[in-house]
Amino acid sequence: MTKSELIQRISEMNPHLYQRDVERIVSTIFDEIADALAHGQRVELRGFGAFSVKDRDSRTGRNPRTGETVHVESKRIPFFKTGKLLRERLNATD
Repeated sequence: MTKSELIQRISEMNPHLYQRDVERIVSTIFDEIADALAHGQRVELRGFGAFSVKDRDSRTGRNPRTGETVHVESKRIPFFKTGKLLRERLNATD
């Protein structure tokens, strides 16, 4: 599902809301999650999961094309851990 499909589905489920308002709400939620992660904070959505940031140390890597060793800088990456309810819903047998 893409962001525009999510906006469309929420708009259909809530006909009393204008689509532009739903678009603003969804964008605001995503922006707030991204801002929190950029500041090193953890974002937890109960029952869905938690977003956090993990630090990767610098290391020596290898260029797969040439076999040459290259230095890979340290970096921060986003990490998502599913919540219990989401895991149960994904693994439910229907």
